[in-house]
Amino acid sequence: MSGLPSMRNGSMRFLCGGLLLGSAVVACSADPADPADPVEPAATGEATASLATSPVRGLGFTTMYKAPLATEGLTADAAGNLYTAGRAGASPCPVWRIAARDGAVAVVGTLPPPCGPAGLAFDARGALYVTDGSDKIVRLVPDAKAPPTGAVFASGVPGGNGVAFDRHGNLWATDGGTGQGRVWRIAPDATVTEMVRIQPAANDINTTIVDGVEVGGVGRDYRELPAGSVTFPGRVANDKLGSVAIVANGIAFDPAGDTAFVADTARGAIWRFQLDRRGNVRSSLGCDTTFAANTLCLENLLVQHPILEGLDGIALDVEGNIWGVANERNALVEVTRDGAVREVFRNPPDATTLLRNAGPLEFPTSPVLAGRRICLAQTDAARRDNAPSTGGEIGAATGFLGKVACADQPLRVPGLRLPIDR
Repeated sequence: MSGLPSMRNGSMRFLCGGLLLGSAVVACSADPADPADPVEPAATGEATASLATSPVRGLGFTTMYKAPLATEGLTADAAGNLYTAGRAGASPCPVWRIAARDGAVAVVGTLPPPCGPAGLAFDARGALYVTDGSDKIVRLVPDAKAPPTGAVFASGVPGGNGVAFDRHGNLWATDGGTGQGRVWRIAPDATVTEMVRIQPAANDINTTIVDGVEVGGVGRDYRELPAGSVTFPGRVANDKLGSVAIVANGIAFDPAGDTAFVADTARGAIWRFQLDRRGNVRSSLGCDTTFAANTLCLENLLVQHPILEGLDGIALDVEGNIWGVANERNALVEVTRDGAVREVFRNPPDATTLLRNAGPLEFPTSPVLAGRRICLAQTDAARRDNAPSTGGEIGAATGFLGKVACADQPLRVPGLRLPIDR
């Protein structure tokens, strides 16, 4: 846990109805007189708001938009408007804007098919960059009056998932479900360079062929349930279903812009690496010869914790706290700047089934700090706590496959600026 910024200025933590909300000062209720608090959106069209209360008194989530397509990525502009994109496959993928003040939803661009967008991030000039689900990153300038079709900014990032900008204007991207743990830097001229790798869950070193199938390797196979069925005794897997290979998922930079954090979904962990003044990696690499030479050494593992299992997207506030979503647990989590791991919210269990799949969180994937609220994109995948995915307000039977929801309780972070994720 060493290396996180120490407590500064004597910041205190406050309990709101029993909820510990990290080192950022958090109000127990919204203050209508505070001009920094965003106006609660009014429901319009498909953005009909629905309120779900927390098992912890004082915290709830309001659904801002229920989408007809699965949504994974989420970001915000300087005005606090939210942006997400729908996964349309062979059809153009819409990019939606959810207005900060009234909740109005508009299509502000499209991605050329085939597309399955994941991460979104704005550059300093207001252009939006989106990973398209293949090996490309698409760029567009959102416009509700004349929604543009995004153009390919860069290619050569297979599995492109999380994205974030460093202080030099370089875009960084992770490789998501490919399982190799690659993290690329894409320069403003679209030059792609693989900079580091997160240790993969397993690799192809020391493999053998058994009945025509390559087996062995170095590492550990993580399983999601119920897809990853097992047999007893011994919990021996009887198939390869449910293997979670994602070790490089969400990515974010600290407020100074010289340290990157990467969410490791498979392990429930966060890795970090530091950049020098030129934007090159100066953290230790290549300590394990069974992995690629640019693989981060274990000393770059910031934290691994059961609360973080299934960690997907992450965002940092200006105090250096890391906010994330543990989608396999339907939970909102935080790693404070002094190293504490905290569960901020987890779906309450159903009194009869004891499952936690009925919401308000339905497999959350990406958090963003917009104004003084934290908002989450959700895609309702049937994994772990969210299995079966038949509960809640989205799913095949409802006509909605994704949603964006925001916490009702505002975050009181002194000097919070927008957007946080760049």
